[in-house]
Amino acid sequence: MSKITCFGEVLWDVFPTHKKIGGAPLNVALRLQSLNNDVIMISSVGDDERGRTLLNYISKHGVNTDYVQIHDKFKTGKVKVMLNDKGSASYDINFPRAWDNILVDDKSIDIVKKSDAFVFGSLVARNDVSKRTLFELLNHANYKIFDLNLRSPYYNKELLIQLMNKADFIKFNDDELYEVSGYLDSKYRSMEQNIHFISQKTNTKHICVTKGHHGAVLLYNDKFYYNSGYLIKVIDTVGAGDSFLGSLISQLLHKVNPQEAVDFACAVGAMVAQSAGANPVLLRSDIDAFINPY
Repeated sequence: MSKITCFGEVLWDVFPTHKKIGGAPLNVALRLQSLNNDVIMISSVGDDERGRTLLNYISKHGVNTDYVQIHDKFKTGKVKVMLNDKGSASYDINFPRAWDNILVDDKSIDIVKKSDAFVFGSLVARNDVSKRTLFELLNHANYKIFDLNLRSPYYNKELLIQLMNKADFIKFNDDELYEVSGYLDSKYRSMEQNIHFISQKTNTKHICVTKGHHGAVLLYNDKFYYNSGYLIKVIDTVGAGDSFLGSLISQLLHKVNPQEAVDFACAVGAMVAQSAGANPVLLRSDIDAFINPY
């Protein structure tokens, strides 16, 4: 069992017909916990009904909420989610919210020091308070996992380069990879060349790029591993990349062969995309049967 701390937004995804609990770092945390890891969430919620419901949900699913702060000046996070006819999402993210104001304290620093890995994204750095906390915690993390998860207009070139230079593992989707390659003035056109380019520029030996229904590419200690995806009917892509990342991290931290790890993670991501909501319950037996139905 690995001890993993996730840092960043916890919030409500509000769809046209319903609402669900989400936030990329929380989605990663919930998937990691479902795979029998010891998971801690560092975030902030408002002193309101939505915040209390969120905390109860996280606790009920086994993630440690002792490090989720309760803010009396800001409301719990909320995002308006719109799905197109292919199940792809666009987001309207309310600002400012409690998770924009996560404060650094000795307790949080201590748990990050004791964790095997620390997962973070770029969105939490949109406000200076949480951004300062993030950079302080990164100084104490043992293995730093950066999930770009770009949400315009809440990032810039300088921030991304700073965070990539701090990271030991970076996760992109294919659009993010080419956008960031451009920031770094890459002249390369292929995915593999740009992954190597970013690896060298940022001194990051572990990089993963998701390619939607075409699977993923993993660079792990100078070797590439591929999965070409699984045939599914997409219902809702919200949280699929987060579950992919949580599954991949879990496998790699447990020293699973990188090829098996990326195959497993792609299967979990696909299973989430063919389900409604970001955090469907997936049994290990179901995942194994999805990968090998015979």
